[in-house]
Amino acid sequence: MLDQSPPRTATTAPSATTAGAAPAAAGVAALAAERAVAAEAARRLDPDVAQALVDAGFPRHFVPLECGGHAGTFRELTPAVAEIGQECAATAWCASLMANLSRMAAFLPADGFREVWADGPDAVVVGSLVPAGRARKVPGGWRVSGRWPYISAVDSSHWALVCATDSGAERSSAKVFAVPRAQFSVTDTWFNIGMRATGSNTVTVEDVLVPDARCFDRQDLFTGRAVDSAAPCHSVPLEAVNGLSFATPVLGAARGALAAWSAYLAEKIGAAASRPGAPQIDRTSVHATLARCAADIDAAALLLERASLIGDKGAAAARLEVARNLRDCSYAVDLLVTSVNRLFHAAGTSGQAETSPLQRMWRDVNSAASHIALRFQPAADSYAAQYLAV
Repeated sequence: MLDQSPPRTATTAPSATTAGAAPAAAGVAALAAERAVAAEAARRLDPDVAQALVDAGFPRHFVPLECGGHAGTFRELTPAVAEIGQECAATAWCASLMANLSRMAAFLPADGFREVWADGPDAVVVGSLVPAGRARKVPGGWRVSGRWPYISAVDSSHWALVCATDSGAERSSAKVFAVPRAQFSVTDTWFNIGMRATGSNTVTVEDVLVPDARCFDRQDLFTGRAVDSAAPCHSVPLEAVNGLSFATPVLGAARGALAAWSAYLAEKIGAAASRPGAPQIDRTSVHATLARCAADIDAAALLLERASLIGDKGAAAARLEVARNLRDCSYAVDLLVTSVNRLFHAAGTSGQAETSPLQRMWRDVNSAASHIALRFQPAADSYAAQYLAV
């Protein structure tokens, strides 16, 4: 079992003019780069990096204004997450989920989300929307039990959102429950080869009483029906923005891979030029690889930027725009994975050394791309259904 103290939370609310996470992203990225190798070995975020994410404002980014948060925008969040991902994809993944799980917590009734942020807007919320638990209605609330794997950044958490099926409903009905850190346990189960520093371990809840105010219907997330908040970030359908949560760290990692590969090749070209008679680099192939990968990464960035703008429309986003966002996020990740794989192959044997950041970025990108929210075929089916219905 894991028992690590989560980062501190703020005890006072920020002023309305406090900036979001973007201005602090560069500092977080630098620290994450410094601690990346050790975090991989530990299989969880470095505690200082986790605290830096909190201090930078990622958990509070989508928190309602009345609780001291920013009720921020996806347009602000996307470049901040990508900047961190350029140095450490796992840290960027956790930054993105810290923001987006708080956004989901805002779907609770007001009494519920006020309890989550009673000590300030920087409480770290983690969770899973997989209905892996069971819930039984009792007077005043629900009895919840279950086991949820792959909960990223759970070591840093103060609350968890877990999804369970109402055992008493005639039809299957999934609900989301907010459970405080003292009422769930964490088991060390994360041993994957990629995104190792996300610490995506398993949460277990055993017959915990959750009051009605800390529960909402999972379907409300998909339709964008927050109970007590009308902010655009709390009224956008999940399908429009869920892909952004996972695609943006991949964008950053792909940019980092291109930078690492370019530095490696420049050094290799310089070394070859300084040794008469040494094998020379095929400039034509190198130039083609550089240009194609850079163009694909730029194209993916533009798709994700547009997706962010659509997400910021909230409830005003049209159904076709929502479906297109899902398509664009999965397609952008396809472009990014292809680019990183091309760079990894072009680096050759010496470029794939364990000491090279390129191999970590290659593992992280391919691991992240396997997430269910980034699969292209379901996105294609959803988009085609809306497009052909127009």
